[in-house]
Amino acid sequence: MRGFKNLFIISLLTMLLSACNNFSSIKGCPDAVIEWIDIVMINDIKYQHHFTEPSDEVTTISIENGQELGKVTYKMADSACSNHKMKNGDATFLEEGTPIYGIKGYSTSLVVVANDRVFVADTNIKAKTAGELQPMGELVKNIYFESTQDGSRVHTFSQASKKRFLDAWPELKLNDIQTLNKDGKMDGNPIFMEIELKNGVTFREVYWANFNIFSNGVIGNEELKEVIDFELSNLTK
Repeated sequence: MRGFKNLFIISLLTMLLSACNNFSSIKGCPDAVIEWIDIVMINDIKYQHHFTEPSDEVTTISIENGQELGKVTYKMADSACSNHKMKNGDATFLEEGTPIYGIKGYSTSLVVVANDRVFVADTNIKAKTAGELQPMGELVKNIYFESTQDGSRVHTFSQASKKRFLDAWPELKLNDIQTLNKDGKMDGNPIFMEIELKNGVTFREVYWANFNIFSNGVIGNEELKEVIDFELSNLTK
């Protein structure tokens, strides 16, 4: 288990740095340099585009645009400071006027697409449960553990564990991310998990086993912790 823990030791800051190496310096902002993550906000939901690691498995993404949800009205990377409060139509890198679409067969509460990039729900102020934030269910093909050294997949959940995880997910409660961080619930060594949807889209969930929480504010229950602990034990064998 010690070797496994060493494999997954990484700070949240390092995770963000690896997710997006886009920096800008804007005159008049209190920040010397701003590091941006690729996000867009529409219908009161913030979505993040998850950059694939160079060593990730090659997967084919098959998506079909659904209904247009709106357009980008403000490109933050050009003029916003880091304390900018996002509103609908804001995006970090998407150009103003870029259409934002749903994806056919997938809830817009989970994913949208813009400029051929898929964005996954990260923050939804109206959501009270994990199922409302990220309604995955039967849409998930596989769940993996990722290496924090190169982002590669190091373990695949059994189909039985995947089912248990997804069965537990919808009713899990959400808590305020800032409160969790302030209370030290996001300290320690996170575990990186990758969710692969049936259309080939993948995204990362960051989990703290010692507090049984995810970086998006989802609070795990005993069933979920048992599933994750079981798969961790299989990884070290």
